[in-house]
Amino acid sequence: MKILCISDQIDPLVYSPSIKDRFGGVDMVLAAGDLPMDYLDFIVSSLNKPLLFVFGNHHTDQLKYYKYSWESLSMENTAWEFASCGAIHMGSKVRIEEHFIVAGLGGSMRYNRGPNQYTDFEMFLEAIKLVPRLVWNRIFFGRFVDILLTHAPPKGIHDKSDKCHGGFKAFLWFMKVFKPRYLVHGHIHLYDLSDVRCTQWENTMVINAYGHFVIDTGT
Repeated sequence: MKILCISDQIDPLVYSPSIKDRFGGVDMVLAAGDLPMDYLDFIVSSLNKPLLFVFGNHHTDQLKYYKYSWESLSMENTAWEFASCGAIHMGSKVRIEEHFIVAGLGGSMRYNRGPNQYTDFEMFLEAIKLVPRLVWNRIFFGRFVDILLTHAPPKGIHDKSDKCHGGFKAFLWFMKVFKPRYLVHGHIHLYDLSDVRCTQWENTMVINAYGHFVIDTGT
């Protein structure tokens, strides 16, 4: 199985008339935040594959439309326009897609009280909300989760020293307890070919999805 991971940058190799030639063989797309919704719409329309996403700390103007169920929204045109994107919001949710159990935790470390920013304790509380579903997965499927999709990285893995780009300790706890096969994040831009994109931490491969990256699970 192949998974296209994207984040933070409108990648010209993805946003291209040749997208089906390059990525038509992927089974699923994971978007790790800070991407405009029309970019996700283009990918869904072009590849016709499931696209799961979280919001980051930028491009959050449409976040309010995904904080509630669609049944609770009024029938205003703007709301339905955003619903038409076809991507699946994974913020603080767990979902089974293409036989993979995916959990999502969007947002960044709090640095200026902007939207979708959290303290480490607040992110820990968001992770705790997922526990009942993860335990249910363990009982019925023999595993808690396969992929944790985030925007920010874990503390000490791919993160930076400034407050905005710091990682969450809560993600280290999540990986230690629930042992996802992959953690896919964004938020940390890669400007050098020597920058580290993939790091193994205990049972989890931590992957920076900046631009684009294809995971081949071998299954």
